[in-house]
Amino acid sequence: MNVKLTLLAGCAALAFASAARADTYSIQSSFNAGDFSMTYLTENWLPKIKEMTGDRIEITLTPNASVVPAKETPEAVAAGVIDGDFTSVNYFSGIEPAFAIMADLISGYDTPAQMLGFCKDDGGEEMQQKILDSVTGGEVHLIACGPYSRESLPARTPIRTFEDLKGKKIRAPEGLASAVFASAGASPVSIPFSEVYGALEKGIVDAADASAYVNNVATGLHDVAPYPLYPGIHSMPLMQFTMTKEKWEALSPEDQKALRDWWYAAMEDLTKVVDAQDQEKAKADAAGGKIEVIDWAQEDRDQLREVARAEWLKFAEKSDLAREALDANLAYMKKIGLLKD
Repeated sequence: MNVKLTLLAGCAALAFASAARADTYSIQSSFNAGDFSMTYLTENWLPKIKEMTGDRIEITLTPNASVVPAKETPEAVAAGVIDGDFTSVNYFSGIEPAFAIMADLISGYDTPAQMLGFCKDDGGEEMQQKILDSVTGGEVHLIACGPYSRESLPARTPIRTFEDLKGKKIRAPEGLASAVFASAGASPVSIPFSEVYGALEKGIVDAADASAYVNNVATGLHDVAPYPLYPGIHSMPLMQFTMTKEKWEALSPEDQKALRDWWYAAMEDLTKVVDAQDQEKAKADAAGGKIEVIDWAQEDRDQLREVARAEWLKFAEKSDLAREALDANLAYMKKIGLLKD
């Protein structure tokens, strides 16, 4: 009898341990291994997911292209090849023009907080979901979206004014960023992010749309491009956090809310930390004498915004969804006083 009770107790303990084990989801990111942002999220925010879901959910965040190329993640999530993604929407610009509008309204928003507000509190999530549905048959669920940084622009040669863009070869992703640089007189070059360092080192490009200042420091870009433009003049890429529809719908409403709350809390924190790190690194670099940190005058920034605004309108003509995406952004920008007309 005692033996039977012991066996039953052991089986019950095993069943409880099995039930308490967290479900682990593999999420591919567009961060490179070694990026400050990747390291910070992994060390400081991934552990909080189990805490916020009562140990029911765990996420493994893998680096850029660890399973599929970044531009293929919507299809990979839809097919269940990966459980979800945490990716810059810029990579999808070639799939549907509306992605380019949502991904990065070049020279549009002034701060990441403004754009995060568009996703979290206005129509950004709904718009991004609608675009995803159009290319994945509704098999991908958008949990949240938003940027975490305005990117710096590392350059081999000084680009001190708007006019200095003319003739410069600039690495830029396909889509709106390339269109804006081309309209400003530069020559955009499409190369993978993993090849940016070599392209700058060899002079294949003069500057690169890369990442936040602190990430560019971490990957050594300023060793070969000692004239970074900071604060950035152009890019504030939208990140998306998704999961396969099937796995999302299998979660409880409480865990669904916890994942969305977790992501926005993580991004709001990352925004502050990256900004502080950016400022600290830029100040130290400027004081060191080997790197010239270039901050454009407002009149040069205004010139680029005017050029960019014309390109926004051109991209909006490429599809009905692109027009809808631009209208949603413009309505929000007017609501918060960023645009007057």
